[in-house]
Amino acid sequence: MERGPVVGAGQGTRARIRAVLGCLVKVLLWVASALLYFGSEQAARLLGSPCLRRLYHAWLAAVVIFGPLLQFHVNPRTIFASHGNFFNIKFVNSAWGWTCTFLGGFVLLVVFLATRRVAVTARHLSRLVVGAAVWRGAGRAFLLIEDLTGSCFEPLPQGLLLHELPDRRSCLAAGHQWRGYTVSSHTFLLTFCCLLMAEEAAVFAKYLAHGLPAGAPLRLVFLLNVLLLGLWNFLLLCTVIYFHQYTHKVVGAAVGTFAWYLTYGSWYHQPWSPGSPGHGLFPRPHSSRKHN
Repeated sequence: MERGPVVGAGQGTRARIRAVLGCLVKVLLWVASALLYFGSEQAARLLGSPCLRRLYHAWLAAVVIFGPLLQFHVNPRTIFASHGNFFNIKFVNSAWGWTCTFLGGFVLLVVFLATRRVAVTARHLSRLVVGAAVWRGAGRAFLLIEDLTGSCFEPLPQGLLLHELPDRRSCLAAGHQWRGYTVSSHTFLLTFCCLLMAEEAAVFAKYLAHGLPAGAPLRLVFLLNVLLLGLWNFLLLCTVIYFHQYTHKVVGAAVGTFAWYLTYGSWYHQPWSPGSPGHGLFPRPHSSRKHN
């Protein structure tokens, strides 16, 4: 007869614990939502500033030109100095895949939510197809440059012995090394991805200013792109500090910047192109005419 109150008290305690946990979860969700909205608003305002975007180009140039000087002031035995480090293998070597995945999701959501038109969405997504073609074409061009400028060497204990083998394929087949002018493909790709992502993400400020749907999923995807952009900047700095020769890095970054200029800075402003980021998404303000 005395067990009833004990059981009732236990159930009441569990109910209070569940209530407290429920309130705690609601508070945490509210805080996470507030941080998500605040962070996305601030990041959109930052990336949407034309002045800061111009300064960003200067920042990338400074990283590539002056960043190698930091090699005299950093620890050469850090994890980032190894070609086999986690970030180099999982991110830098697959930088275009990561960029397409994250940026493709962002462009898809922004364009479709703004227009509700599949054709317009596909047109804007085609910029990533062009970017992939640029990346593939640049990679082949870099290999061609290395082939045309290279020579075949056989490593010996005393040094390198020059061979007269005519091309890379026959040289490697003989177990030797082919050495030519190697443009840094990593520097090219990271520079191109940085400029591309900054240009695409800048649209979000205008998107928010027009009051278009901007729920938590879209804001989360946008912030993930911002974080990836920050990671590319950091890995670009690590690349220019620890890897490749100086001119190889500068040429790679210059080619990446030139590829951005040909596409985002020039071609995408033409009517027969995939269109620039944000083109056709927002209504134009009506100009009022004054009649005398």
